[in-house]
Amino acid sequence: MTRSLEFLHGCRDILPLIVGGVPFGIIFGTLAVGAGLSGWQTMAMSLLVFAGSAQFIAITLISGGVGAVVVLLTTFVVNLRHALYSAALQPFVRHLPNRWRVPLAFWLTDEAFAVIQHRYARDDASPHKHWFFLGAALTMYLSWQLATLIGVAFGQAVPDMASWGLDFAMIATFIGIAVPMMRTSPQVASALVAGGVALLTWEWPYKLGLIAAAMAGIVVGVWLERLAERRAKQEVR
Repeated sequence: MTRSLEFLHGCRDILPLIVGGVPFGIIFGTLAVGAGLSGWQTMAMSLLVFAGSAQFIAITLISGGVGAVVVLLTTFVVNLRHALYSAALQPFVRHLPNRWRVPLAFWLTDEAFAVIQHRYARDDASPHKHWFFLGAALTMYLSWQLATLIGVAFGQAVPDMASWGLDFAMIATFIGIAVPMMRTSPQVASALVAGGVALLTWEWPYKLGLIAAAMAGIVVGVWLERLAERRAKQEVR
């Protein structure tokens, strides 16, 4: 497959996930303006941070008067999942020069990873799969900027837009991303534990419950994976 076709296929395959991401970006723009950020500051956050959940948490903490250190630490921990995404894709992009790897790493999101890992999993000899990566990631990035801009504009004209319930689209999108990827018992158990901990810690301050849920899910998933590996080795013996 040619470079241009790989790029266009990446743009195409991520479109269903963009449908859920656009309302999320619009809500972020309205909330950021409502929290006291200017339009330029809001756009700068989307341009330079480009991490939906981290941006929402940052806005919540900023509006609550939390210090910069707590904001930075919390958003850093929330985004640690991207290290796992990078580790999973590293075998496929390690041959690329830095001029490719640096922007691709910056543009890597939950939605992009969902479609990119499926492309790399296909058993074909295309040498241009990184162009698919570029197409999917860049399309998501540009759509997020457009959604933020719309949110900034409508946030000033319609201040209560966040109460319309548009955030459900992003929840549905994440469910669509996560469920097909749960193919083993440890993965399912990890998701169930993370969900249970998130519900139990819902009222924790500074969104610490999300961090606790993520850590609990990781610990359970890793433990069960290692337990399964040990059992497999014992059966071989």
